[in-house]
Amino acid sequence: MTHASLHRRAILAGAALTLPVLALPVSALAQNAAPHAAPPADLPKAGPFRFKGWRGQEVDAERGIFEVPEDRRDPGSRRIKLSYVRFPSTAARPGPPIVYLAGGPGGSGVGAAAGPRFPIFMALREVADVIAFDQRGTGAFGAIPPGPAPTAPLPTFTHDGLTRYFRDDLQRAWVGWTRAGVAMRGYNTEQSADDLDDLRRHLGAEKIDLWGISYGSHLALSVLKRHGDRVGRVALASLEGQDQTVKRPARIDAYLARVDALLDADPAVRAAIPDFPTLMRRVHARLEAAPVSLTARLDGAPVELRLGGFAIQLMAGGLIANPRTLVMQPALYLALDAGKTDVLAPFLDEFVGLLGVGGMSSAMDLASGISPGKLAVVRREARQAVLGDALNFPMPHVLGAIPGVDLGDGFREPIRIDHPALLVAGTLDGRTPLEEQEEVAAQFRRKARVIVENAGHNVFEAHPDVQALLVRFFGGEAMSDVRLSLPPPKFQLG
Repeated sequence: MTHASLHRRAILAGAALTLPVLALPVSALAQNAAPHAAPPADLPKAGPFRFKGWRGQEVDAERGIFEVPEDRRDPGSRRIKLSYVRFPSTAARPGPPIVYLAGGPGGSGVGAAAGPRFPIFMALREVADVIAFDQRGTGAFGAIPPGPAPTAPLPTFTHDGLTRYFRDDLQRAWVGWTRAGVAMRGYNTEQSADDLDDLRRHLGAEKIDLWGISYGSHLALSVLKRHGDRVGRVALASLEGQDQTVKRPARIDAYLARVDALLDADPAVRAAIPDFPTLMRRVHARLEAAPVSLTARLDGAPVELRLGGFAIQLMAGGLIANPRTLVMQPALYLALDAGKTDVLAPFLDEFVGLLGVGGMSSAMDLASGISPGKLAVVRREARQAVLGDALNFPMPHVLGAIPGVDLGDGFREPIRIDHPALLVAGTLDGRTPLEEQEEVAAQFRRKARVIVENAGHNVFEAHPDVQALLVRFFGGEAMSDVRLSLPPPKFQLG
């Protein structure tokens, strides 16, 4: 892990998690290039090349590069490069280009194309050119340098300790980025939506179709609001609405209640855990009051890591994203309840990796913000919720740390959407739970729903039938609601 965290959510919306990687809400992925350094010799060039995809597969592709203002509200703004990879269509008469919008914020569209979604990218070529787009601030041409690296002593991983650390870290980093010439206020979802229309013009297309997940759906909603007449069809998964950068804690509780009901399928697990949310609360409260000290490594040297209950809430917020990490939780919580904190040893590097702030992701989330009414609800519900307000840390914890970046309630207002839409959701998605997604789906008037029983946040690749549904949808076929099913998860006690 790097210490320059690109974001808590990006890893969850990209490639499948690798156990025992924790996938904490804050997760380091990569470092961006320095803004004014000479371009390295290996910086990607525009033109044809051989793309290396999932599991060693290769395909002919084309890299494209175009420029946009870093801040369209500033007439003197510098211009930054954005890049994409185009997979040419195999159709005799291709439809509008299908543009993939990665999650995060901070995920790379090109990176997603090289991961488990590679077969879907390839299948969609039957319909149109498929574009893996790297949003501003991501990919090879990311223009924001890493934030400051953590130093010992590390903060205590409690709610108050991490909140103070991240607010201070973000403010220091923001000053450094600004001094380096980065127009940080240009990194918001509205400007990224305008980038998509610039991409459309660059491609010479009258319209584009959108395919996105998680934060990619949040971005797609802004594209539809600002440039909807230039968008054809929309396929979105793990929906995140205009005012859902921060999820309601009570809805995570509802999700955890459904998870608890699943434990009934295994008598041994149920006997060991009569009430899973109660077990979780007990562990959180005990460790928040008396953090445990463990030895981690920072830059190769041993360092004390003090983990409170909030750290475990952060851990749970990552593990609930997908069933294959969700199933780890009973064993982890039983061990922690018994005082066996050595179960955290495989995750210590991830905890240390939390301590870095990403420029693109932080700016995007601060700008998307949260409405005052929603913030009041979140704070009220967090006082009693199993995970408190940990799920989307460091939001809303850093609100107000950087004044003047919030896009305002007009940005967060829902809209009526008449575009043909295919909306995909997993019933065991703990990052964007079904209750949150219903609010977003209600905005679409011409939608078909694909619900995948027992799938999680990474729902596009979870069930083999989803790929064919996407091809049919972007091929222009009228779709109906579909319910698919996967085997229920098998929870672990050891």
